Amino acid sequence: MEITATNVNLNTQRSEGVMKNLYTQKLSKDEAKELKQMVVDNANKFTFDSVSIQNELTSPEDMFQKNYEEFQSFLKDIGYDGKPIAELSKDEAAELVSEDGIFGIKQTSQRMADFVINGANGDEDLLRAGREGIIEGYNQAQELWGGELPEISQKTLDATLKIIDKEMADLGYNVIDTSA
Repeated sequence: MEITATNVNLNTQRSEGVMKNLYTQKLSKDEAKELKQMVVDNANKFTFDSVSIQNELTSPEDMFQKNYEEFQSFLKDIGYDGKPIAELSKDEAAELVSEDGIFGIKQTSQRMADFVINGANGDEDLLRAGREGIIEGYNQAQELWGGELPEISQKTLDATLKIIDKEMADLGYNVIDTSA
């Protein structure tokens, strides 16, 4: 199974071309470990990319151009088909990160949580791994930013974790990991 942060649709084909149905065949420990790491890595990347977009839209103009080309394909992958980001006026950018905007807290946190929830497909370990990846991606974005991220990013992280935690609770999992 291959899970990528840039592809919202999960590819269930293994590299050998053999599909393993997760419901009828047990995964080996190594396969489960590999799958868990893919979820962590890709949730991390998805979060980092999402937070980067929010930061780019709220950054001073000189930083705005910095990573423009790098996230163009990401924008397309998540369904943004609007005006090119670099051509947005300040008011248009503010609209995109507004409460109802595609890059606002509500929609961004839902996309990030859905990525983890859909990738985990109800598996507790994968939900925890995805949650961990979200936090790691946020921390990496903060480190790259050089300090505290803007409030919109902090609120998006909180909203994302609440959605994932609610899903875990709804599935009967203890939100606090007691295995530590």
